[in-house]
Amino acid sequence: MARFGKLPVLLPESVSADISAGLIVIKGPKGSLEKSFNPRLVEIEKQDNQLLVNKKGVGKQAEMLRGTIRSHLSNMVKGVIDGWSKSLEINGAGYRAETQGNKLVMSLGYSHPVEIVMPENINVKVEKNIITVEGVDKEMVGQVAAIIRSKRKPEPYKGTGIKYSDEIIRRKAGKQAAKAV
Repeated sequence: MARFGKLPVLLPESVSADISAGLIVIKGPKGSLEKSFNPRLVEIEKQDNQLLVNKKGVGKQAEMLRGTIRSHLSNMVKGVIDGWSKSLEINGAGYRAETQGNKLVMSLGYSHPVEIVMPENINVKVEKNIITVEGVDKEMVGQVAAIIRSKRKPEPYKGTGIKYSDEIIRRKAGKQAAKAV
């Protein structure tokens, strides 16, 4: 069993953490994030410039929650320092995207434009066929990127659609290749 939860989360000088009953708030140069946790199973302790997650409960649930909370804290600290980003790529004839205020407007081959309103702490940039989603909260950045991708998933025959920049689409042979066999 991994013991990742025992490792401390280091807090740089520019980051502060406030812990109250069942809630932790981490503030940094890019913004602030808060996360709730179960105080009956785990406790978060601040020592000098690091956060420690200790399990209070007994059993597998407390051990799993300890590692999960530690991972969330690490992601929160990285988010308020550097931020998180995901890149998506649009492929297809006539497929394009643009930003209008806090909305992302995409033309994806439907009879209407697809509009997505961005949450207040998420920034979206469009350069040619690359959409970049940025923010301090890793979960929110990933969720918004997944919503954008779901509007036109990549298809395996031509490779058109919206895909993550690092995603590899397995291409299928079309009808002509099936006839040759």
